[in-house]
Amino acid sequence: MLAKLVANLPEEEGMFYEPKWDGFRCIVFRDGDHLELTSRNEKPLTRYFPELVEALKAELPDECVLDGEIVIVGKNGLDFDALSQRIHPAESRIKALAASTPSSYVAFDILALKDRSFLDVAYVERRALLEKTLSSARPPVHVTPATDGIDIARDWFLRFEGAGLDGIVAKPSGLRYLSDKRAMFKIKHERTADCVVGGFRWHKEGGIVGSLLLGLYDENMVLHHVGVTSSFSASRRRELVRELEPLREGANTNHPWLTGATPVSRVPGGTSRSSAGKDMAWEPLRPELVCEVSYDHLQEERFRHATTFRRWRPDRTATSCTYAQLESPVPSELSQVFGALGG
Repeated sequence: MLAKLVANLPEEEGMFYEPKWDGFRCIVFRDGDHLELTSRNEKPLTRYFPELVEALKAELPDECVLDGEIVIVGKNGLDFDALSQRIHPAESRIKALAASTPSSYVAFDILALKDRSFLDVAYVERRALLEKTLSSARPPVHVTPATDGIDIARDWFLRFEGAGLDGIVAKPSGLRYLSDKRAMFKIKHERTADCVVGGFRWHKEGGIVGSLLLGLYDENMVLHHVGVTSSFSASRRRELVRELEPLREGANTNHPWLTGATPVSRVPGGTSRSSAGKDMAWEPLRPELVCEVSYDHLQEERFRHATTFRRWRPDRTATSCTYAQLESPVPSELSQVFGALGG
């Protein structure tokens, strides 16, 4: 189940609020000695968190399915960079990181227990069952805090930001677990989006990366060019040349932004008043890499200005980067603006 971005905390009667954890979304499947960790897109995560597998086997019931978040707690709060380093091909590296920066699991929903599914049970009942089921769980397994008090939720939103939590999730008390539906609400401290990196442009000085070209999928799974991010230091631009090189291989074959590949309406390389006289040539990349960017405004389904690169998202698949995450964007809608003016 997913969440859509809204501007303010919903205050409807029967609403519950939880902190929004800054980690890897993770579904835990346990059946006796067999335990699997997967992302929400069923990307396997088990091998990357061996210390968590053992802890979950010790603390969970023999048969259950949980929804939650994998996080790593550092000196200054949650450490997403340390979490990202876990997605590594070398087992020796993973074991070393598991020892030096151990992870934790924060559960916020229970989907099945023994032979019963709870997908059609109201959230408030699932929450009570989750608390009961994990009442004796010990760290690094935790149950997320939850409250039905709007004032407490507002306090969390302000206070928890310094610890690395990036907002609040709101859930109606009667909400069933609706897979792949944006039925929850999330309130974040800034506007961010997960985007596909579909290509890049060379820097005007040559030999280094100037900007990354960003894409989002529409409801028909057509990838549209939505903007760029270029907030990199000179040294980082040089490093990106090497890091992006593997994705250049075969990128010209059936790339969605190349002429005739797919019915795309927005592709890079076009001209406008702001781009007049600029070199708009670009290099395609296989659209597999995902990054998170912050932005200030969405206009005509494109980012109005260049975005700010936040981080890579190795836990996300490219096809999960859709416009749906921007269904209720934070910027004020025209109707709100005109309404305030009495129009």
